[in-house]
Amino acid sequence: MSQIKPLNSVLQKIANEQLFEVSSRIPEDLQTFKSWIEQQPHMKARMDDQFLIQFLRGCKYSLERAKEKIDHYYTIRTKYTDKLAIFDVNNERFRQSTRLGCFTPLPTPLNDNGCRLVMYHFNYDPNEFTPTEVFHPAVAMYDYLMIDDPHACICGTSLILDMSKATMSHILGIDFPLLKIMLTYLEKSLPMRVKALYFVNIPSVANNFLKMFLALLSDKLRKRVFVCSSVDELLQYIPLKYLPKYYGGENGSMEEHIQSMEAKFDEYRNYFKENANYGVDETLRQGEHTNGDEQAFGMGGSFRKLQVD
Repeated sequence: MSQIKPLNSVLQKIANEQLFEVSSRIPEDLQTFKSWIEQQPHMKARMDDQFLIQFLRGCKYSLERAKEKIDHYYTIRTKYTDKLAIFDVNNERFRQSTRLGCFTPLPTPLNDNGCRLVMYHFNYDPNEFTPTEVFHPAVAMYDYLMIDDPHACICGTSLILDMSKATMSHILGIDFPLLKIMLTYLEKSLPMRVKALYFVNIPSVANNFLKMFLALLSDKLRKRVFVCSSVDELLQYIPLKYLPKYYGGENGSMEEHIQSMEAKFDEYRNYFKENANYGVDETLRQGEHTNGDEQAFGMGGSFRKLQVD
């Protein structure tokens, strides 16, 4: 019997129709996935049902894609552990970064049963915090969304990047190699769909940054970018109700968002600690080695692609 949190009827319908989930086959699908993982000498992965099913759902139950995704997930996290793997969410510097409110998920999903909305603000002093420190709460946030948030898992996430507080110091301090790693991780490694990226309130000092940012995106993701000159323009895509209170909406305040994130980090404290036990050892990989930055790489094993009923 698989240990999977039940979905509400709306999300289950989306999972069935868009992700090709067949509830009666979940135990078999998970066992097949686990058996393949156990045959990979280079990879030690979490075997929790709730964790693994997200790779199946995120890959629309193509086991070939799921095995590539989980291998890439652990490969890039192992290579960039300092950037992409958070094990101690009690670390005071990590909590200070969290309390800045740079990355915060909004409590109510879009249209009540849609994607999870995530805000990003330049709420930090670039002389006090490094880009890596600012990104750390976002990395940890996605870790708990994968196992805790059915809306993000089934419908994906949409990111709203408010640049109203971006200064020249922020722009000049941006680490573009780090940004590329984060985007690769978001699109190629995490088993959750990126539905949209909304840029709002872009100051003139950030125009060149936006051009360079767009150049880092894949063609697929670039088509999901929307540039809005103001919050009013953002309302063309997201109803005011689902925007935060500081925009005039109903979707929580900054203080509430930060408190919610800290509560999740408290709840999953041991989960994060356990993640230090997982990763890859390239010396044990069978076949061609990878550096973690490639979009795809070969892996052995025979895997069926699930049929769509």
